[in-house]
Amino acid sequence: MQTIRVETPSARYEVHTGSGLIESLAPRIEKVIKKLPRRVFVLTSPQIWALWSHDFLRSFPEEPVVLFLPPGEAHKTLRSAESLLRQMIRAGGDRGSLLIAFGGGIVGDVGGFVASIFMRGISCVQVPTTILAQVDSSVGGKTGVNLPEGKNLVGAFHHPRAVFADIGVLGTLSDRELRAGLMESIKSGIIRDRALVRFMEEQADKVLARDPKALEKVIAASIRIKADVVNKDERESGLRMILNFGHTVGHAFEQATGYKALLHGEAVGWGMVAALAIARLRKTITVAQQQRLEHLIYRYGPLTALAVRPAKVLAATVGDKKNVGGVRRFVLPLGIGDAGIVEDVTVAEIQLAIDYVLERAQA
Repeated sequence: MQTIRVETPSARYEVHTGSGLIESLAPRIEKVIKKLPRRVFVLTSPQIWALWSHDFLRSFPEEPVVLFLPPGEAHKTLRSAESLLRQMIRAGGDRGSLLIAFGGGIVGDVGGFVASIFMRGISCVQVPTTILAQVDSSVGGKTGVNLPEGKNLVGAFHHPRAVFADIGVLGTLSDRELRAGLMESIKSGIIRDRALVRFMEEQADKVLARDPKALEKVIAASIRIKADVVNKDERESGLRMILNFGHTVGHAFEQATGYKALLHGEAVGWGMVAALAIARLRKTITVAQQQRLEHLIYRYGPLTALAVRPAKVLAATVGDKKNVGGVRRFVLPLGIGDAGIVEDVTVAEIQLAIDYVLERAQA
């Protein structure tokens, strides 16, 4: 097991990675919060609970209250949050309650958000079950839900008390989910860790074959990158925005396709291809670097094909939450292993990048 510390001005906690963590979850949580409260809630999906409930419950002296969130971005809404809050009230939840988010990124985001507003904030533990959630969304305290106008436009910063990333549960992921989640690790390498990029290039076969050592190395390296950035910029006032590399156009593709055609990681993959195209036009990376990184993205694909009008995608970028005062903020790579935030990317450049992606992603 590896342990990575997150230390921000408002919170300090540990992220644990390894195998078999969910089988001994209750005593691990008690090491953090001293004693399990009277009311413990578990937010999960029906599919995850069907696969892992026996292992999950093994260490709990009393069965927690299980809350279900159906899969898909369509359920990452204020309506879902309200339904969960009301269930918690009816089940006797109070200010001392604990919520465990046991699932993928959507469960983690919604669970963290619900914990942040229930009784003005209760403790939360993240137990992510997908690559994407383990390397990205479970760490850093960002929670939220979507609006029709865009992703994650309502939310709060609410750090978990701990994160337990069990590598063992990844064995039930489909190949598509595995590959989509690894896009976030590719993102991490491009913006912050040249060695991770090289490892994912050289060990692609092992990583995609779910070799435990290779997979844990990728996951731990990605978490360390996320933790390091969050430690330096907790509230996304500057540096932390680089973690959104690939997300501006990626989120726009998700929104333009009704959150039905793409997994989040696939959208980020196409968003990174778009950002690389802009970076090459601006000469912050070379043509050779663009080709190398694009090849890496496709190696961990294939990415789902796209059939969408370019104008619809462009319009969706207007609602990106990084935009402030009408200024479009965009994350671009500065070579491999470094990235910066620019505020002068033009509509024409974004349009060119969208066209570039759609040429390569025709259904």
